[in-house]
Amino acid sequence: MTFDLAPLDAARDLVAYLCAEFGVAEQLPLYAGGLGVLAGDHLKTASDLGVPLVAIGLLYRDGYFRQHLDAHGQQHADPDPLDPAAHQLELMRNVLGAELRIAVPLADHVLQVRMWRAQVGRVPLFLLDTDCPENSPEDRRITARLYGGNEDTRLLQEIVLGVGAVRAIRGLGLRPTVWHLNEGHAAFAGFERIRELVATGMSFSSALEMVAASTVFTTHTPVAAGHDVFSHGALHHWLGDYFGSLHTTGRRLLALGTNHEGPHRFSMTTFAMRVSRFRNAVSRIHRDVAARMEAYVWPRVPPEENPMQHVTNAVHLPTFLAPEWSSRLDHAAPDWRTGELAPADLEWIAALSDDEFRALRGAGRQRLLADLRQRLIAQHERNRLPADLIAQSIRLLEPRLDRTLIIGFARRFATYKRAAILLSDPRRLARLLGDPQRPVLLVFAGKAHPHDGGGQALIRTLHEHSLKPEFIGRLVVVEGYDIGFARLLVQGCDVWLNTPEYPLEASGTSGMKAAINGGVNLSILDGWWAEGFDGTNGFGIAPRTDLADGGERYGAEASALFETLEREVLPRWFDDPPRWLALARASMRTLLPQFGTARMMGDYVRRLYGPAARQGERMQGRHSRATIEFVRWKKLVHAQAPGLRLDLVSRDPLVASVQLNGLLPKDFIVEFHGSGETRPLELRNSGRDSADYVLAGPRPGPGRVRIVPVHPLLSHRFELGILADAEVAA
Repeated sequence: MTFDLAPLDAARDLVAYLCAEFGVAEQLPLYAGGLGVLAGDHLKTASDLGVPLVAIGLLYRDGYFRQHLDAHGQQHADPDPLDPAAHQLELMRNVLGAELRIAVPLADHVLQVRMWRAQVGRVPLFLLDTDCPENSPEDRRITARLYGGNEDTRLLQEIVLGVGAVRAIRGLGLRPTVWHLNEGHAAFAGFERIRELVATGMSFSSALEMVAASTVFTTHTPVAAGHDVFSHGALHHWLGDYFGSLHTTGRRLLALGTNHEGPHRFSMTTFAMRVSRFRNAVSRIHRDVAARMEAYVWPRVPPEENPMQHVTNAVHLPTFLAPEWSSRLDHAAPDWRTGELAPADLEWIAALSDDEFRALRGAGRQRLLADLRQRLIAQHERNRLPADLIAQSIRLLEPRLDRTLIIGFARRFATYKRAAILLSDPRRLARLLGDPQRPVLLVFAGKAHPHDGGGQALIRTLHEHSLKPEFIGRLVVVEGYDIGFARLLVQGCDVWLNTPEYPLEASGTSGMKAAINGGVNLSILDGWWAEGFDGTNGFGIAPRTDLADGGERYGAEASALFETLEREVLPRWFDDPPRWLALARASMRTLLPQFGTARMMGDYVRRLYGPAARQGERMQGRHSRATIEFVRWKKLVHAQAPGLRLDLVSRDPLVASVQLNGLLPKDFIVEFHGSGETRPLELRNSGRDSADYVLAGPRPGPGRVRIVPVHPLLSHRFELGILADAEVAA
């Protein structure tokens, strides 16, 4: 099982991976949620598979936060300090032993930044830190806390992450051939790489093309909170002098981040889109959502065809697979940690007897129940809950109670994830949970951002219900969610519940972690589950997109969720254990190969990293003359495209006449698009001012004739966003 790096070349290629958070381990509080955990899994997988990669992030000395809930369910954010020495982080030094520093310009002064290294297997993770004695007290706090402070703090963190990452890479003597911006937080790296090229005498336009050619950008959410937008005034204040070194107008620079949000706002996502040529969403559904959201970049191109790809997220199997399952894989496929799993590697799952499978699953359940019992007792005792209520709250947490169905909901508490959807009908939920012959435990865990009042209100609502007589001991809300607790939950829960508002769940990975451990997903068909669900490996609830009213849709989906629990989940668990075990086996067998990060990394290498590395090479051809010529061609096509004219000469045979407006036939193709296919029209005759094109063979039906610019250096056929077309009726 050897991982194929092609089209990357380990001897000459290097991927620089930039992200605002990294969830490498629970002991290193550099992550807030799924984005960070995914980034950590990305690094571990690159190490496992030998992908040449270096990562850059920020060192948050105050971490994110430790969560505790008071007696009223109010979340409190306690400091989670990070001591570099305690975590064995290496302070980077030069050959003389002095601290290796980089300088980042801010307003009227220069910020000093030091670097620390955390080693993630074979992959180095360099962390930038502004807590230097030379900096002012305010500047020393810039990197203090993940997602902390106000808008200015966030902007300053992203300047340090973007500009600082490039300067750190150079200071370390590294030469990446691919730059991966994992979310828009690091997009200012584009400005710094452009500045470097401009300093060598290259024009801003050529520098932008060269930088974009080797840049990959991943967008992770359609939710507005995940797309930072800053005022032009703030950018002028903090980066005004720096902008002067880019040798173009401030208006042009700010236009790179301008979208529909207004002429005086700078979107980091928009800028990242325009400073990259390889862009991806994180699931198939999210690709379509992101393609519509960012359609303004290519307004003439149908969203289904614009330059947005997708690589569906996945999880690092060695991190989240229970030791019992890892041990079985070690025997069945000894090199499973260093390659992509195949269905044949999992045939042993079907060969297990029901008793063996149940015992393997039971080990994770017992660890979870023991941990939940300990956590809840400590949580309630601190909040002075009476002893009799504590006893009631933990009554289903005995490991010997193996008939109890454990349903887990654990993730970041954001309102669109709809954690409290089952409380839309509390009486029905009480009946579902309250049958003493069919014990059901509903476990909730997760953090809300300290500034997210709606998310914190959800936690309070759930906590309030967890202490009501009809729910106590059957619905529990547990504080202190982190990677370690998540690992116990996904290895021990029988059902993993996910109820997002479609289509706002870009991907989601917690359900993947449950599935690979034999847990069964019960989820709205959004994000990754729309790809993973096959009708035999879990339960899928179709989103009611036919209902425009949000309240009606919420109610209809809540009703469908209850019906699935009452008619399918509980009867199968309690009345037909063999059928339940078949469902759990199918969950593992079908989802382990598809949603391990080896598959995900293979997709990145083949679809994004390799093409970006080779595109960057092409743009550097003949000492960048290729880039200069490409920029001139782009400017010409953009200038002349509005004057292109397309007329249908005849419909059968299909003949189109194109007025070239000073362009040449080699500058574009003419094609028929319709009936599920795209076919080129052949040039019949040509001249300087016009050309006739004919469709060879029979016309398949109604469609459109289109003009699309072409050039060998285009990263995507619709990169220019230019498309002229005419309808061809039936």
